[in-house]
Amino acid sequence: MSRNLNKLFNYSLLKISLIPLMLWIISSLVFILLRVAPGDPVDAILGSGANEVSREILRNKLGLNESLINQYFSYINDILHFNFGLSLSTQEPVINIILKSLPASIELGFFSILTAMLIGFLLGSIGLRNRGKKTDYIVRIIGVATYAIPPFWGAMLAQLLFSVYFNISPIGGRFPIFEQQPHLTGFLVLDSILSNNFVALKGSLYHLALPSITLGFLLSGIFSRSLRVNLDKTLKSDYVNAAICRGISSRKIFLNHALPNALLPIVTISGLTMASLAGGALLFEVTFSWPGIALRLHEAISQRDYTLVQGIVIFTSMIIVSLNLFVDILVAYLDPRIEY
Repeated sequence: MSRNLNKLFNYSLLKISLIPLMLWIISSLVFILLRVAPGDPVDAILGSGANEVSREILRNKLGLNESLINQYFSYINDILHFNFGLSLSTQEPVINIILKSLPASIELGFFSILTAMLIGFLLGSIGLRNRGKKTDYIVRIIGVATYAIPPFWGAMLAQLLFSVYFNISPIGGRFPIFEQQPHLTGFLVLDSILSNNFVALKGSLYHLALPSITLGFLLSGIFSRSLRVNLDKTLKSDYVNAAICRGISSRKIFLNHALPNALLPIVTISGLTMASLAGGALLFEVTFSWPGIALRLHEAISQRDYTLVQGIVIFTSMIIVSLNLFVDILVAYLDPRIEY
């Protein structure tokens, strides 16, 4: 046991030691790509009709007249001190913008993953129970279809169906416009519960339902396929057959032997999917006008706001790398068969 813990500790140290290198590569790529991309942030802020004096004053103020190498070292030094600078368009600290936008993305991601797991487990169990039958093929087709549908197209289809035709859900936004939002943690559902404001809770859930269910349904195919394949493989394993020979009930075999082993890949998938949603839900948030970090990134790109784009990309990269690290260590701890 002690030997395994030592191996796990060394494995964790190795993974952690790679994080600074990964973040440095990502930060450098972001810096280079933003500088070689067409367009000028000064034009985005002042407009193309501004006079040259005003443009030059703003360029000096933003540090854009310095050499690229000086801008790069200043940029890396600020990141090392966790200073993401000021937004070029609003002059607001980038970290404040990120922290205000992040709860909306986390809330949407959490409920979407929860929905995806519930739908995926249900479809996976139904398919496995009806293996080789018509129902099984229908479940497989649903799984492939949800994985293949582009999220932004699925979002527009859901809006058209449930918001326009049936009018049972708001077409976008996170909260009713004319109601007062609770401000405690930034997570509207949690804030509504903590403040005992059930009107706000109803409003936040009403706006959260369509985007989270839509995104959850689109992600469910990954979970249903993984659960079905791993459960099928586990139920055919030698230790399950040995448990059957010992007279253990099917229910206990499923709950105590088959399901825990089949769920290990689900842990990895859940962590990686949640990490990808930290920065990969850009078009989804834009479609639903969801005021999360992906929507702010879209606005920053359109405004040529260098510092805000850099800050959001680096911050989300930190989240993704940290979640991947946590998932790797958790799976290595839960499954002693993994070599590390």
